[in-house]
Amino acid sequence: MTAKFLRRLGLACASLLAVSGLVAAPASADLQKPSQQWLRDSQAGLFLHWGMRTSPGYTSCSAWEKAITDGGWSPTYWVTEAKKLHASYLVLASFHSRLGYSRAWPSKIPGSCSTKRDFLGELIAAAKPQGLKVILYMTNDAQWHDEGGHEWLDSDGYSKYKGKTVNLDSQDGFGQFSYDNFFEVMKNYPDLGGFWIDNDNAYWESHDLYQQIYQQRPDYLLSNNNEDTPIMDTISNEQKTGMTPSYDYPQATYTAMPRLTEACFKLPDTGAWWYSGSNSSVNKMLNIGRLVTNSGSSIKSLMAETAMVNGKFPSNQEAFNNFANTYLDAIWESLGGTEGAGYMYGGMQPGFWNDGAHGVITIKGDTQYVHVLTKPSTSTLKIRDNGYRVRRVTNLRTGAAIAFSQGGGSLTLTGLSGWDTYDTVFKVETAGRTGTYDPKTVTLKASASASGHSGQSASDGDYLTYFDNGKTLPVNLDFDLGSAKKVQYVGINQREDSVSYARSDSEQSARIKAYKVFVSSDGKSWGDAVKSGTLPSHRGVQFVDLSAVTARYVRLQVTSTYAASSDSTRYKRLRIDETWLGSDYATAAG
Repeated sequence: MTAKFLRRLGLACASLLAVSGLVAAPASADLQKPSQQWLRDSQAGLFLHWGMRTSPGYTSCSAWEKAITDGGWSPTYWVTEAKKLHASYLVLASFHSRLGYSRAWPSKIPGSCSTKRDFLGELIAAAKPQGLKVILYMTNDAQWHDEGGHEWLDSDGYSKYKGKTVNLDSQDGFGQFSYDNFFEVMKNYPDLGGFWIDNDNAYWESHDLYQQIYQQRPDYLLSNNNEDTPIMDTISNEQKTGMTPSYDYPQATYTAMPRLTEACFKLPDTGAWWYSGSNSSVNKMLNIGRLVTNSGSSIKSLMAETAMVNGKFPSNQEAFNNFANTYLDAIWESLGGTEGAGYMYGGMQPGFWNDGAHGVITIKGDTQYVHVLTKPSTSTLKIRDNGYRVRRVTNLRTGAAIAFSQGGGSLTLTGLSGWDTYDTVFKVETAGRTGTYDPKTVTLKASASASGHSGQSASDGDYLTYFDNGKTLPVNLDFDLGSAKKVQYVGINQREDSVSYARSDSEQSARIKAYKVFVSSDGKSWGDAVKSGTLPSHRGVQFVDLSAVTARYVRLQVTSTYAASSDSTRYKRLRIDETWLGSDYATAAG
């Protein structure tokens, strides 16, 4: 099943304010467009919070700039360290509300610190020949204008520049100031990769900022922090914690593919996002695990390190980068150029496996890579194969052949030993997928649905359409095969637009909990359920196995979902991207 790309998301609002002298752009960005491709091909970025309040901290812009230069700052250092992390881009966050609103580039717009030396320009110039992009962080927020007891914003200077009184300490005034800075940056840095925007400002929205950015710089990317704003290319999810295992970051994200999604997290175990004078340790298991599980969910890892005033990273972070360089090199085949398996790109089932094992799967063509981040308590690994016929399994690092068998819907690897401390990778070569009915030949009707999201949307081979139950439970999904045929299981890809565990009373899983399956020869008489049970609240493809039956009609009845009534958005909500019926389990290809 393949997604139909180059389709637009729905408009975020019915109409837009006219942009003076410009043709108004839509309020949603193309879901996929050429300017995004470099990020879709990436796995990671390096986030750099670095400004006037970087320890020891400065209140004089010129003193801060002198300390940077005297300390030997070089853009090639950041580029080199990013490449060690196998990052494809850098996000520079100096114009940050908690770092003195410092602009590490020359500016003709007064209002906050602006350096004479063009650190941003030097970084872009150093990154470009190495194939890396630079994205500039822009804050929306004036509330930290007097952070640390110092006033960081110059309202008088900006007011004189504008010829009117503007209070930069207000959200509207700061919105005007930052709005002007967007356009100055766009004019001066055509090779910039785009903007990483820390939430919205009402002034920007009322003045159609984002539409104008796309019109003036169509190659720029726009990323928004924590809000899934349709006009942005990317949503970034900031520092999610609380999941089990702790490294499985995607459990706390809530955006369905193929939306570009980023996981933003700190590599140092403790401390601020910026250097505060400490040399925190870096947990290898946690951070390698986050990078791998994000890759296994087609989520980009934006990894934050705390550059000191001279640009260098504390020794523990440098040591981690050196470790990651060698470690990732050895398994990069299984990460670079792959997508997450078990979702819209096909592939076997990731997540919670047998005997305490946990991990993800990446996919590239007919090859899938099983990343075992938490090993099983036994020497056996069992994974739902999703109908893929396996012909060969090897240990990616050693090349050693792995004994395997297939049956009952699972791939079983046996005689396993020599587990890697962080990520054991098995290369699984397949001979395609078998034993499933083409969803496009199956008629699917729902007993209830939201407008525009009929039952058939969950059986059309298109992950850009989905079924929505309109918050009606129980709800029936009735499959019609056209004639009596063998049915062995039901496969389900629920929409990944909620977390998969209860992060709070208002952020819960919208996945299937209790279900029943019925069969019928005429679509009218259903009899007793042939199967009932509970699906786990896990990401990725899920299965309901049946004792093989022959029937024309199959009914999947969902009686409950996981979200509690405290989450009014997701309570009783069910969305399904795709479903299919399996006729037979796969066997090994030999």
